[in-house]
Amino acid sequence: MPDGSERHDTKPASQPGQSRLDAALGVDALMPHQMAERAEELGAYKTRTRWYNLVVLAALGGAFIGIGALFAMAVTVGMGPEPSGLGRLVGGIAFSLAFVLVVVGGAELFTSNNLMVMALVSGRITAPELLRAWALVYLGNLAGTIATAAIAVLAGLTLEAGGALGAKATRTAAAMAELGPVESVFRSVLGNALVCHAIWLTYSARSTTDRILCVLLPIGAFYTLQLEHVIATMFYFPLAYFATLNGDTTLAAPGAFAFATHLLAVTVGNVIGGGVLVGAVYWFVHLRKRD
Repeated sequence: MPDGSERHDTKPASQPGQSRLDAALGVDALMPHQMAERAEELGAYKTRTRWYNLVVLAALGGAFIGIGALFAMAVTVGMGPEPSGLGRLVGGIAFSLAFVLVVVGGAELFTSNNLMVMALVSGRITAPELLRAWALVYLGNLAGTIATAAIAVLAGLTLEAGGALGAKATRTAAAMAELGPVESVFRSVLGNALVCHAIWLTYSARSTTDRILCVLLPIGAFYTLQLEHVIATMFYFPLAYFATLNGDTTLAAPGAFAFATHLLAVTVGNVIGGGVLVGAVYWFVHLRKRD
C-alpha cells in the first residue's frame, strides 16, 4: 500500500508552472531546482497557448517596456545628456516598472521567453514549437512598442521639458545605432543574462511583493550598465523616428537600415544570453540528471 508521500506525489500542480513539490511547501521560497521545474513547466505551457493570446500578451509586454522607458527618461531628463552612475541607477529603478508590469500582469516578452530553452532541452517541447512561440511573441512585442511610441508622440510626451525628452530618445537611438555589431551582440548577451535572471528569481517568489523586489536590482544593473535589450530597441528607434517626423526634436533619427541591423545583432545576443547562459546552464545543473 503506497504511503502518504506517494499519494501526495500524484496530485496535479495547482497552476501552470507550479510543481507538486512547490504545492506541498506552503509559503517558503522555492529552491533553485524547484525554480528550474517551474521554468520548464511554463515553457511547455506557453507552447500550448493559443496564438492570438500570445500575440496580445506580447503586444502588452512591448507596451510595458515602452512605458518603463518613458518613465526612466522622464526621471533622468533633468540630469543632463549623460547622467552619472547614480543617475542611471535612478533611471534603472524607474525602468524596472516595465518588468513589474510584465511579471505581475502576465504579459509576454521575447527576451524572457528565451528561458523556454529549458523545456526544449528537456524534451518537453520541440524546436518548431519553440520557434513558433518566439516568432509570435517577437512580432507582438514589435507591434506593442511601435504603437506605444506613436501614442507617446501624439500625446506630446516627447515635448516635455522643452523637447528634452524627445531629444533624449533620439540620442539614445543614435547611440545604439553607432555600436558595432560585435559590441551590440555582447552587450545584449550580458543584458539578457541580467533580464532573464530577474525573471528566474521571480520563480522563487511566493507573493507579489517578492516578485517586485526580485526584478529591481537586476533591471537596475542592466539599465545602469547601458546594456542592450531587443524590446527596448524596438521602442527607442520608432520613438526617435516619430519624434523627428513630428518636429519634436531637431536631431536626426537613425534610419531603417540602422534599426534593422542593430535589431538583428541584439536579437542574436539576447538569445545567447538568456537561452544559453541562463536557461541551458540551469537546465544542465538542475534538470539534466533528475530521477
